[in-house]
Amino acid sequence: MQLQRGFTLVELMIVVAIVGILSAVAIPAYSDYVIRGKLTEATSALADGRIRMERAYQDSRAYPTATCPTSTTNFTYVCTNPGGIETYLITATGQGSLAGFAYTINEANLKQTIGFITGWGTAPQNCWVTSKGGSC
Repeated sequence: MQLQRGFTLVELMIVVAIVGILSAVAIPAYSDYVIRGKLTEATSALADGRIRMERAYQDSRAYPTATCPTSTTNFTYVCTNPGGIETYLITATGQGSLAGFAYTINEANLKQTIGFITGWGTAPQNCWVTSKGGSC
């Protein structure tokens, strides 16, 4: 009697199928996880920018655009005074893999999502969407 060693072709194909199914589920979930992690950069910078704007307003009774957050590899930030020195709007626009995401905050603390990639909801929304499906 000869002792069999190794795997049969059927056993190998079953393992390949299982790995394929797991990969089909895990890779998109991981990609969404990475995006969610990068979105916190924008929301935290906007919140920090709002605090700096309010602090500047207490000192000078005007909202200067000079206190705008510094742009990073994932987001660019633009500060404007759409209604004069009594108002401000800070906009974070995604770059690279986050292109399409855009968030704003103003002097009334109105947080809006004005753009994001497919599958993350519909814009605009009066909150910062940070999860797939449009939840804030």
